[in-house]
Amino acid sequence: MRVLFLSFLLLTGACFDPQPGAQLPDAPGQKQQIARSPSIVQLGRVSDHADILSFSQEQALTEQLEAFEAQTEHQMVVATVDSLNGEEIADFARDLANAWGVGRADHDDGVVILVAPNERRVRIAVGYGLEEELSDTFCQGVLDSIILPSFRENDFANGIAGGVKAITERLS
Repeated sequence: MRVLFLSFLLLTGACFDPQPGAQLPDAPGQKQQIARSPSIVQLGRVSDHADILSFSQEQALTEQLEAFEAQTEHQMVVATVDSLNGEEIADFARDLANAWGVGRADHDDGVVILVAPNERRVRIAVGYGLEEELSDTFCQGVLDSIILPSFRENDFANGIAGGVKAITERLS
């Protein structure tokens, strides 16, 4: 299994231009769909469509992301998907962020961590308003030194949690 994750590539941070934002849903019953990938709905701050996180892991990440937003007003979401449906991960992450309205529209300050484990892809998408603090170099460093080592050990939860922690610490 380790060999499969050694090729987990295409990992640079990217910018997106969020559309006018909406509040992230707090309850699982509140869902939004993205335009190009209608099967991907926002379930909250953590939307685990690839089913790689346990309930308690999702809950812990959600609490961390809620506290981060309360402290900084920046929004960050984690999304996992079964498939990118043939799209490049950068485009998929941008479309997801735009459709979900991640970040405040007047600040462009959203962050999306997108994981597509079946295609061995991960992306940190960063709004224009956070590019100075979360540069491509910083995001690549988070991917290379924190997220990917855990993914190579088939430990998605710790990789994602470590990435979230590094980003929240940088912005706090």
